[in-house]
Amino acid sequence: MTLNGLPKYTPAEGEIRDMTTDDLDAVLAIERSAYVTPWSREMFRSELFFDACVNRVALRETEVVGYSCFALVVDEAHLRNITVGRRWRHRGVAKALLHDMIRIALEQGAVFATLEVRPSNTVAVELYNRFGFNVTGVRPRYYGDTGEDALIMWADLRNNDYGRTGRESDYYGTDAKT
Repeated sequence: MTLNGLPKYTPAEGEIRDMTTDDLDAVLAIERSAYVTPWSREMFRSELFFDACVNRVALRETEVVGYSCFALVVDEAHLRNITVGRRWRHRGVAKALLHDMIRIALEQGAVFATLEVRPSNTVAVELYNRFGFNVTGVRPRYYGDTGEDALIMWADLRNNDYGRTGRESDYYGTDAKT
């Protein structure tokens, strides 16, 4: 058991699957609790019906505990959104979703992955670093709600063992906190 008596999220105890329109209420509840300017229902719906986008939900039993949205274009995966419900943070859900994205990206022929992240989101920056992402640039005043810059991060998936092996220990190690 971990924080608040909730267990760690592990593949053996949870599931990651494609997001459907039936998941949107739960996804929106998580999104709205996490962001000052959340994505709208229509934004998520358009992601679901755009061929280049892959949208996944992490479940614990029947509860949606997190989700990821990424696009696959030519040889790149672009992480557009990854969010975990407040009760489930620091339990390995984001790690599992990121691992899932890299696995799918590699299966589809992606060589690189990219994302933008707020510099103030140090937990996410550290997670991305552990998955081989490096800061390659800055988008000034990228976030309209606060005017905060965005760090641009890239990973070369050919050099990332997390995506290739698929072993739980490669992304959870002995201490699954994120």
